[in-house]
Amino acid sequence: MNIKQINAAIMQGEFTNAELNTVIEAIKWNRAQLTRQAKQQLRIGSNVNFDSAKLGRNVTGVVTKIAVKYVTVNTAHGMWRVPANMLQIIADEHEFA
Repeated sequence: MNIKQINAAIMQGEFTNAELNTVIEAIKWNRAQLTRQAKQQLRIGSNVNFDSAKLGRNVTGVVTKIAVKYVTVNTAHGMWRVPANMLQIIADEHEFA
């Protein structure tokens, strides 16, 4: 099955409640893995950006703290607590010089 077929099967009610619960648990586990992978790439001082729903645009800043669930990013708009999997690392400009 591909993702479109799985989505269609879920929306058409082809799964039992127990099957849906296993799907939900698998999604939660996969999201946790993505967060762990993202956090492993981050370092304090890393330049990052993320999309802000609050400001309606992309925000750039520097990582100041890496916690269990959130990463603190210092931006021109203040300090933000952002989920690690929402951050994109920006290549350091000095690497290209």
